Amino acid sequence: MNVAWLALLLSLKVALWTMLINLILGVAIGYLIARKNFLGRELLDTILTLPMVLPPTVLGYYLLVLLGSNGWLGQLLKNTLGISLIFTWQGAVVAAVVVTFPLVVKPARAAFESVDKAYEQAARVLGIGELAIFFRVTLPLAWKGILAGLLLAFARALGEFGATLMVAGSIPSKTQTISIAIYDAVQAGQDSIANTLVIIISLVCIVILLATKKLTTSTVER
Repeated sequence: MNVAWLALLLSLKVALWTMLINLILGVAIGYLIARKNFLGRELLDTILTLPMVLPPTVLGYYLLVLLGSNGWLGQLLKNTLGISLIFTWQGAVVAAVVVTFPLVVKPARAAFESVDKAYEQAARVLGIGELAIFFRVTLPLAWKGILAGLLLAFARALGEFGATLMVAGSIPSKTQTISIAIYDAVQAGQDSIANTLVIIISLVCIVILLATKKLTTSTVER
C-alpha cells in the first residue's frame, strides 16, 4: 500500500508542476493569440488544440521521438545540459503539460477576449505602461477563466495515463503515477489498492470540477 500512496504523492507533484508551467506558458500564449494579430495565428491555435483530439499514446510517441536518445531535442539536452527526460518524473511533467496545454490556452484566450478593451485604453490614457496594464487591469479581469482552465488541467494531469506511460514508464516510487498504479494494481489482481486509489482520484476530480463550475458560473454572471 505504501507504493500506492507514493504514486499518489508523485501524481500530485507532477500535476502541480504541470499547473505551474501551464500558468506561465499557457497564459502567455493565450494572451498572445487573444490580443495580437499575426500571420498563422489560427494555425497556431489549431496546433495547440491537437492534444485535445489526438490519442495520448500518439502524443507519447511524438515525445519519445523528440526527447528520446535519438531525438534532436533529447540529444541536445543530453549533450549540453546532461539531462535525460525519458523514464523520469520530469518526463511525466512534460507529457502532462503537452496533454493539458489546450485546457489552459483555450480558456485563457476566451478570458482575455472577454475583457473590455476600454478599461485598458483608459489605463493607457492615464500613462500606465503595457506591463502594468496587463497585471493591474487585464489579468485581474480575466483571472477566473484562467483559474478554471488551470484547475481542469490539474485534474487532467493528475489522471494522465497514455503519454505518461510511454515517456516515463512505470517505475514504482519514481515514475509510477496514480493512474499507472491503478492499471498495475488491476493487472496484478490487487483490487483493494485499485479501489482505494480510484476513490481518492475520483473525489479529488469531483471537488475540482465543482470549483471549476462555480468559477465559470460566476464569470458568466459578472
